[in-house]
Order: sequence, then C-alpha cells, then structure tokens
Amino acid sequence: MPKKWFQNWFNSPYYHILYQQRNVAEAEFFIDNLCAYLKPDDNSHLLDIACGRGRHSVYLNKQGFDVTGIDLSIANIQYAKQFENERLHFYVHDMRYLAYINYFDIAFNLFTSFGYFETESDHIRALKTFRRALKPNGILVLDFFNCYKIKHLLKYSEVKELDGISFNIHKKIDGDRITKSIEFDDKGEHYLFTEEVKAFAIADFKRFFAQSGFEIVHNFGSYKLEEFDLETSDRLIFICRKTNA
Repeated sequence: MPKKWFQNWFNSPYYHILYQQRNVAEAEFFIDNLCAYLKPDDNSHLLDIACGRGRHSVYLNKQGFDVTGIDLSIANIQYAKQFENERLHFYVHDMRYLAYINYFDIAFNLFTSFGYFETESDHIRALKTFRRALKPNGILVLDFFNCYKIKHLLKYSEVKELDGISFNIHKKIDGDRITKSIEFDDKGEHYLFTEEVKAFAIADFKRFFAQSGFEIVHNFGSYKLEEFDLETSDRLIFICRKTNA
C-alpha cells in the first residue's frame, strides 16, 4: 500500500529544515499557559499525541510530569528517545489505533497535528482512541488553526531560503482541504512533497466531539489563551472533557 503524504514528509529531514523557525520559546509559553489553566497535579500522566521530536513532551516532563509522546514518524521518535528518562517515554504509534485505556489525565494534540486523514470516520476514530486513553473526566487539548482566517488571508506562493535550499511553496484551497506543495533541489536531486490538511471549522469539531464522547469546556484563540474570535484568532484551541457516555 502506498504511503500517505504525512508518512513520507514527516519522516524527511527536509521537514525539520523547513520548519526550523518554529519558536521553542513560544511552545514553552503555550505549555505554561495550559498548565496554569488546567492545573494538573504532580502525579498526572500526560499524553502528547503526534509529538514530533518531542519538544512539548520534554518541556512538560521538565515541569515534573510523567509524559508519554507518540508519533507516526520513526525518525522523529528515534530522535526524541535521546531525551527519555523514567518519567518520559516515546513510542511509534498511529493516533487512530492507540492501545491505552483509562490511563492518562490529559492528552495534548498540538500545533495542527490533526486533519491529515482522508475521511471524517478516521478523524472520529482517532478522537475515540484519545477518549479511551483518558481516565474518567480526563481532558483533551486540541490545537488547530482557525480555518476561517486562513481561507481569507492565505499566502498562495512563497520561497523560503533555509540551509542553502530554496523551498518553493504553493498553497491552494482544494474543496474541504488546504493543500501545500513543497518543491526544491538539493545535492543534485529534485524533491516534491505535499501537505494536505482538512479545513475543519468549529462546527465540524463540535460534531466530531459529540460523536466521539467529548464535551467542549472552552475555546481559546491564541497561545496566550485569549478568547476565540472567528475573524481575528490565529488558532482554534479546544479544551474538552471525556464524557461518561
């Protein structure tokens, strides 16, 4: 079976070159704000879903929490394992097929690590596995982009020069998804990768959460945890609680 775009791209070293500007300080600021809001106790077990190379997991662990990071990318998890300790572990997992049951107090799915699958049923399947992994009344934090603002302010073409490589990036709205093509040459080889993310709106998430056994506790619109505003917020951040249903 051919690999999905995210299996190829997230395992590529070029992914990390292109996105190296992602701000570690911003990620830690976001985590600090979430912890201040959620107030997890010292014995909390936290799950970082689609953890990448583990930047959020490592920082949460430094705050004293027991953290498990999972990601589909073998390369990402191999990199993250250098940070492991007795309260920090990383595993290769597909978020749709987690085996944990009633184990975690809080699950995090951050920095638009959702919306990659082709069907709604796969997204709902993923949310149901998140729910199953959480303890009763456990909390899910899901951080997505505000698709309303993205659609209105989309920068369709740009070139980024990083580490001697010219990344030619083209974006388009293709039905219910936002597609990005990334084309470049390096060391005599030509590369073309694609990113595809579903343009889920708040109404879509409300439906998904209802079908997967979550209730929405709050929406935020930024990493400062400002209130969500459809026209001005960059992010769409959900705080959800596992229901008993």
